[in-house]
Amino acid sequence: MKEILREIGMIARALDSISNIEFKEYALTKGQYLYLVRICENPGIIQEKLAEMIKVDRTTAARAIKNLEANGFVQKKEDPYNKKIKKLFPTSKGEQIYPLIKNENDYSNLIALEGLSEQESDLLFDLLQKVRKNVEKDWTFVKKGNKRNYK
Repeated sequence: MKEILREIGMIARALDSISNIEFKEYALTKGQYLYLVRICENPGIIQEKLAEMIKVDRTTAARAIKNLEANGFVQKKEDPYNKKIKKLFPTSKGEQIYPLIKNENDYSNLIALEGLSEQESDLLFDLLQKVRKNVEKDWTFVKKGNKRNYK
């Protein structure tokens, strides 16, 4: 069997490492830029939905959001109808850095797909979406406390 997931992991870790280095001067490290992008693209999102979107546990998301809040990139606001719900919004500082993060992402996509035809890029995208959806089923299953059967 080809080690496809190993290849995907190496790509993801390399790009994450590059981003962490490039965004360090903005006090965005350890993947915090991922959270900021999703908050900018979905203002008012709640922490639980954000964690689900990024595929991390709530504790990991809470830690990243706390750091983003401490560095002035995001703010929490109470829901006017339910005081228990805290919605996440980018601050002006967060909105200012969003285009830089988006440009980095666009550039990384360009480099990653270099040498592929448009049809190959489309096919790769479609296939990776199928892989992600397959993995999401197991992710949801395990997050609910279930164990996968490896036999």
